[in-house]
Amino acid sequence: MSVVVGWVTAVCGGKCLEAEYSPVMGTANMQPQQITVDVLREKYARPGEADAEAIRRRVARALAAGEADAQTWAARFLAVQQRGFIPAGRINAVAGTALRATQINCFVQPVGDSIAGAEDGRPGIYPALQQAAETLRRGGGVGYDFSAIRPAGALVHSTQSRASGPVSYMRLFDRSCETIESAGARRGAQMGILRVDHPDIQAFVAAKDKPGELTNFNLSVAAGDAFMRAVAAGDHIELVHPAEPFGDRRGADSHRRADGLWVYRRVSARRLFAQIATRSWRHGDPGMLFIDTVRRENNLRAHEDIVATNPCAEQPLPAYGCCCLGAIDLTRLVQAPFTPDARFDLTGLAALVPDAVRMLDLVLSQTRWPLAQQAREAHAKRRIGLGVTGLGDCLIMLGQRYDSAAARRTAAAIVRCLRDAAYAASVALAQEKGPFPLFDAETLLRAPFIRRLPTRLRALIRAHGLRNSHLLAIAPTGSISLAFTDNVSSGIEPAYAWRYVRQRRLAGDDSKTYQLQDHAYRLFRARFGAEAPLSDAFVSALQIDATAQMAMLAALTPYIDAGISKTVNLRPETTPAEIRALYFDAWRAGLKSLSTFRAGSARTGILHTDTADADPAGAATGPVAASGCGPHARCD
Repeated sequence: MSVVVGWVTAVCGGKCLEAEYSPVMGTANMQPQQITVDVLREKYARPGEADAEAIRRRVARALAAGEADAQTWAARFLAVQQRGFIPAGRINAVAGTALRATQINCFVQPVGDSIAGAEDGRPGIYPALQQAAETLRRGGGVGYDFSAIRPAGALVHSTQSRASGPVSYMRLFDRSCETIESAGARRGAQMGILRVDHPDIQAFVAAKDKPGELTNFNLSVAAGDAFMRAVAAGDHIELVHPAEPFGDRRGADSHRRADGLWVYRRVSARRLFAQIATRSWRHGDPGMLFIDTVRRENNLRAHEDIVATNPCAEQPLPAYGCCCLGAIDLTRLVQAPFTPDARFDLTGLAALVPDAVRMLDLVLSQTRWPLAQQAREAHAKRRIGLGVTGLGDCLIMLGQRYDSAAARRTAAAIVRCLRDAAYAASVALAQEKGPFPLFDAETLLRAPFIRRLPTRLRALIRAHGLRNSHLLAIAPTGSISLAFTDNVSSGIEPAYAWRYVRQRRLAGDDSKTYQLQDHAYRLFRARFGAEAPLSDAFVSALQIDATAQMAMLAALTPYIDAGISKTVNLRPETTPAEIRALYFDAWRAGLKSLSTFRAGSARTGILHTDTADADPAGAATGPVAASGCGPHARCD
């Protein structure tokens, strides 16, 4: 391992792998925010655990039990958590307990077109519903592609009747999720995806026009390059499906193509794109999933087909794939914050990564799997998703505006170092424990993401293999950021505001309202006092132009092998035309997905600024989405 770690040290700079870490000055004088105490106690602490340190010790001992020298590794796993690594919510809640639940946050599960049987390796609708129910009750969220389901009005040969279409069956999944969550405090999260050329795409896009519909779903349209090029050219596209349309559903455009698909009708690509953007403007759904970009960038494109993502879209996954997540709090690595000498410790970041990767890899070996198919998929590829949180606050502490070119360069350098350290750590694990079973050097090294790695790292992969097929994902970290990091800005999101109100959903229909503050703001006030003017770096989500938010996502995307969850928060005056332009630019920039949330839209966000107690520097006003995911979905 020393050769690999030494190489990463050289890449990330300096010789401080053994540097001591300590909380940023000012934290000793800050009392915990009430929401931090409540979230920690209600979501993660087990009986007898009074604080975050007790949870960290439990998690460290539980995962270290998978190592030959459990005592040594337990100490290391505790230390890496104390220094800023935060395992995902399911790991913190379940590891080392007797709970018969999963430590995996989210999954993708297939859905076929039959009612009870199986088709092309996909379970029928009701078997898929049962599998989803089992996954949800064990604590995992689920994403689905419903495109295999025949459109409304399609011919059902066995009964000579008309099909009801995918949206009608999505309601079954929605109600099932709602019923299962009523047994506990965790809200189920689901992602529903439909191909842009499915004959029911317009009904899918409009599915949330009626209040109360599909409230346990985030929605995304899977749009390929051909559709986006048709939008650019002003062309029409064909809406197609393998199922034959019923006689009275056939129009002037209906025919069976040479590839066996039935054309139901032709529509203007621009008009359909406008309908998508208008619904995003109206209620935040659907987002866009650029499915061809996802497939091109997949490390295992030679072995699997990806048609869906987990509920917050940071993990495009194959059938029965999972996301095993964790994040590093970047604010812990800022030295001399809020001063002209502020700097980010890249070498300190690299030092955290090997043990973080090892912990997530151990989760795959130890967790309870809701379904046997999920276990087989995970063990064959050993996907994990190490990411970051607190980027917005980190940039403020460095004195850089989130919407500046300098901030994008800093963020890219951080994520590039994370990438190189994670892949080097996985090489070292492969040397020690063996590569993932489907590892094949020739096909893997041809993948576009792998080709962008440094030459030396590609040579190490060829020589020793990789323990994990994918290593990186930047997920929403709303709850764990509240519980373990004093409310740092979530994931790569900018801070929403400096002082605001958050509505937290409890078991059943109950909720609780909290006053809370951003972590960087609290640190600044603890050091400089209540009257000191905020620096220019204090810019919040709705003070940042949408294109600048997307530019940050574009700057980081080349260094993340899975995906990044990012909701572009929009001002109330944003128009549907501006959202159309944003989505088109996102595709052109090579992003894998994008979602938006407009303040003042029909869908209610869970964060609101407290305008009666706003900071003099100015805070964003109105509701904003939470943590890069739909406000109805549980993310961590």
